[in-house]
Amino acid sequence: MLESISRLKNNLEDLKTFEQRSQNDYFSQCIFKVYKNYQKILDKNNALDFDDLLLKTAFLLKDNADIRKQLNDHYRYLMVDEYQDTNHAQYQIARGLSSEHGNICVTGDPDQSIYGWRGADISNILAFERDWPNATIIKLEENFRSLPRILEIADRLIVTNKSRKMKKLVPVHKGEAEIKVECLEDEQAEASFIAGHVNGLLSKGINPNQIAIFYRVNSMSRAIEESYILNKIPYQIVRGVEFYNRKEIKDMLAYLRLIINPSDDQAFTRIVNTPARGIGPTTVSRLESYAAVKNISIYQAAKESEFVAELSLSAKTKLKVFVKMMEDFTAEKDMPSSVIMEKVFKESGLYESLKAEIAEEDYSKSAPIDNVYELINSAKRFDEQQIGGLVEFIQHIALFSDTDAYDSRSGKVSLMTLHCAKGLEFDHVIIIGLEQGLLPHERSVDNPREMEEERRLFFVGITRAKKSICVTLCKYRTIHGQTMRTIKSQFLADAGLEVKEEGWKEFVEEKDSLDYDTSESQIPKHDIGFEEGQLVSHKKFGVGRIKKIHDLGPDSVVEIQFRNGLVKQLMLKYANLSVVENH
Repeated sequence: MLESISRLKNNLEDLKTFEQRSQNDYFSQCIFKVYKNYQKILDKNNALDFDDLLLKTAFLLKDNADIRKQLNDHYRYLMVDEYQDTNHAQYQIARGLSSEHGNICVTGDPDQSIYGWRGADISNILAFERDWPNATIIKLEENFRSLPRILEIADRLIVTNKSRKMKKLVPVHKGEAEIKVECLEDEQAEASFIAGHVNGLLSKGINPNQIAIFYRVNSMSRAIEESYILNKIPYQIVRGVEFYNRKEIKDMLAYLRLIINPSDDQAFTRIVNTPARGIGPTTVSRLESYAAVKNISIYQAAKESEFVAELSLSAKTKLKVFVKMMEDFTAEKDMPSSVIMEKVFKESGLYESLKAEIAEEDYSKSAPIDNVYELINSAKRFDEQQIGGLVEFIQHIALFSDTDAYDSRSGKVSLMTLHCAKGLEFDHVIIIGLEQGLLPHERSVDNPREMEEERRLFFVGITRAKKSICVTLCKYRTIHGQTMRTIKSQFLADAGLEVKEEGWKEFVEEKDSLDYDTSESQIPKHDIGFEEGQLVSHKKFGVGRIKKIHDLGPDSVVEIQFRNGLVKQLMLKYANLSVVENH
């Protein structure tokens, strides 16, 4: 539902008509009610979310001709980078800022549009010539990164997509790229193979910084990490945003947010009893009730706690101590951000609390404390750049992304998701898990539009490589705690990457939870000798009816509901099915 709200806020037309449509649609009614209440909470907290930053700017430009003209006069030329990743609100902002003079230049690659799941609309770049009929189109086809064979694979893969601009990558560098496709038994064998492959590269003197492993979902890194630890291979996981999701970091940031915005009720409720200072849920609940009646923030209610009749004398005393502490912090908010952060860490009790947890559990690790000091150190680096104070620092880290966490001088092999890899480059790239249901992801296989985005994601992974690509897949993989047989990704055939047939001869079963794309935009129709609805017999599973056929040519798959209750997806050429009846 929250994703639906986010998409709604980035689509101005939907936002305008949503209330009318919601009257006849129960799900829409629910979203609209949540949306309205959510907006009230934002207003009460004097806050904007990420979508609001775009939405309110878009409406301002759309509805206020004077401001639109003033900004057009001030900014005579507009350039938009990564235009393929813009959503509808960003599209409206770009048009609003250039509508008076028409001086707009955008750069982007439709083949690298991989953020549709968070609202990006590839049609913005595909329809650019329609929106700006006088535009000059310059195709940047020369590639200064990858060797010819890598670009050949990428071109062959992506040409299958229909939603794109025709172009052909032209290599500048000459040389023979190493292309390897390996089918392993399971993820442990895959991890062991990758460790050996990486050690082979390292033994040739290749810098670990120039080696990367990409995967579709974060959980796939576990086996690789274990293998790297056993083989003593230094590695870094590029997953930077997770640093800010750690409890001690969220606690610290909540203190800072309340200092700069006393109306932030969420920050107040998080830290008023963190660390524990005897201000329990009952006290907070009574403050919330008082604040609601008075239409003030909870922090303001705490400042007026002496007037809250329901509070005990003890609760009022503790609240006064907390408020005094926060007032002291606020009085120094204009100090360098690292200075105020260190003061908050020590004087709030957070440091002593984390230190006590370490002593109680009797272990030597001090990761939570180290994490907070890493946050403070990042603030020191920010202060040294003299970009701004505490407010600017909070805004800076709010825009932090996974890619920003990548350290190109770490001396370590990098592990990251394919989404994380965009914008980076490495001499040697390993892409794991080329199996139906992983890449392409199972949530995309029934949607031609999403399938094209999955193909673009693989394209992005391939084009990160300069000199070599190694692609792996497994015959068995453990997903959601179950070890199941897999089917190789259709993207391998799209890219012209061959898998040794011996690795698949016993391969007849599939993962029950996965599905396959059969849309006409992906695979041409073939005469495979079976039809949906036919009753068939299998040597192991018995009699069943074909529910669905996934037409993958010689690798076609049939989904069968067997009489014993099992639903299986079988690779047709190995299943040895016999027809019991035609329909």
